[in-house]
Amino acid sequence: MTDTLTITRPDDWHLHLRDGKVLTDIVPHTARRFARAIVMPNLKPPVVTVDQAVAYRERILAAVPKDCSFEPLMTLYLTERTSAGDIRQASASGVVQAVKYYPAGATTNSDAGVTDLTRVYPVLEVMAEENLPLLVHGEVVDPQVDVFDREAVFIERVLLPLLQQIPGLRIVFEHITTAEAVTLVRDTPRRLGATITPQHLLMNRNALFKGGISPHHYCLPVLKRESHRKALVEAATSGDPRFFLGTDSAPHARSAKENGCGCAGMYSAHAAIELYAQVFEQAGALDRLEAFASFHGPDFYGLARNSDSITLQRSSWTVPEKLRFGDGELVPLAAGETLTWKLKS
Repeated sequence: MTDTLTITRPDDWHLHLRDGKVLTDIVPHTARRFARAIVMPNLKPPVVTVDQAVAYRERILAAVPKDCSFEPLMTLYLTERTSAGDIRQASASGVVQAVKYYPAGATTNSDAGVTDLTRVYPVLEVMAEENLPLLVHGEVVDPQVDVFDREAVFIERVLLPLLQQIPGLRIVFEHITTAEAVTLVRDTPRRLGATITPQHLLMNRNALFKGGISPHHYCLPVLKRESHRKALVEAATSGDPRFFLGTDSAPHARSAKENGCGCAGMYSAHAAIELYAQVFEQAGALDRLEAFASFHGPDFYGLARNSDSITLQRSSWTVPEKLRFGDGELVPLAAGETLTWKLKS
């Protein structure tokens, strides 16, 4: 049994940082573990232009601790007003790495999203020409569809037609949660990749109701059945380069989670790589963590792998019950629990 694990410094390919003064509380957790992160654009208002992305990037960099080296990789928020010119400018910017598709109303701050993806197919054609990836939140918002089936229905109604109609478009199926998504990625040529979160690897939907309704285990897409969790673990630990690390770490104030209409999202940046290490060790695949966390993502995006490293040590520690979040506090994933791996400073 190994007591230390040194891997190429990983990247987070799906991250929420929010904005404003909370950045100084949130950014250091990611910057100490990851070299780069794809930063989501669903602010209020959303990041829809290159100029907005550049300005947001500067605010993030200002919150990076001086002893850390961290590069935020920016994204644009796809709307039905996004133009071909916007895409070409993004591609040429050297700052914007992808464009994010939110079905309107699907998740936090998604009201400005797309109501019908076919309406923006001409823009997606330009993205294919520019080799700019599309990141998709894979759920339908049809009220007739059960919340636990939204990802599977999205595959049939939206993603399969998109793959057929625009074969040159590179797509990342974000935070997949189902066996159906795993199968689709495996059955599709390598222009389709997928990120997998720590919460969907660690928990099934029973965690939503453990000891009563748990708002801090509510995220979108929601946790699924145990059979789906097992399929995700198998995919993440398989060595297949189309699956890579994306935490979907999403900070919300405790007051925004613990109320009559709690926000969706789990905060994992404080212990992200440690949580993944726990999953891989439990699966007997600790030797494959480096590829999943450090190689598959940059290879898919066409970026260089990192040259530095991090070290995890086998050392039990207790996750804090709460963390500072601006003028309030947030409850992190695994709050109060004991983890067996710890980032070596």
